[in-house]
Amino acid sequence: MKRISTLLLQTVVIIIGIVALAVLIRFPLSEGRAKNLELLSIYSDPFILYGYATSIAFFIGLYKTFQLLGYVRQNKTFSIDSLKALKNIKYCATVLSILVVGAGIFIKLTHNKEDDPVGFLVICTVVILACILVVFAVSKFEKKLQNALDKNQI
Repeated sequence: MKRISTLLLQTVVIIIGIVALAVLIRFPLSEGRAKNLELLSIYSDPFILYGYATSIAFFIGLYKTFQLLGYVRQNKTFSIDSLKALKNIKYCATVLSILVVGAGIFIKLTHNKEDDPVGFLVICTVVILACILVVFAVSKFEKKLQNALDKNQI
């Protein structure tokens, strides 16, 4: 049963990655600040490029989550590799939240006075809170895994 559930969770992680990639490709073409730009200009907009750079931390964290679930499926839950994956997930969530804070500050300071940045800032707040939740949950798991590894080594 554990193999089926971890396989299902790995499938969910892959689906999340595909949907996030589709949103990154499609969203700049249809919404926001680049809606009326040409195709080349859309992907050279500094804010959109910042969004793509920020997404790197998200995709690395997603990959490490997929890797961690693979360790669980292989009965390597209590291993150094699992601990490293948890630490990487925590670092990715921290970096992602910092980069989203930077995006929120950038939009707040540079938005057009006719535009209302509240929607974007709410999305930033939700993403930051989700990242903080991930950091706290992963820290808790990491501490428990470290304690279990320390007990096994004695």
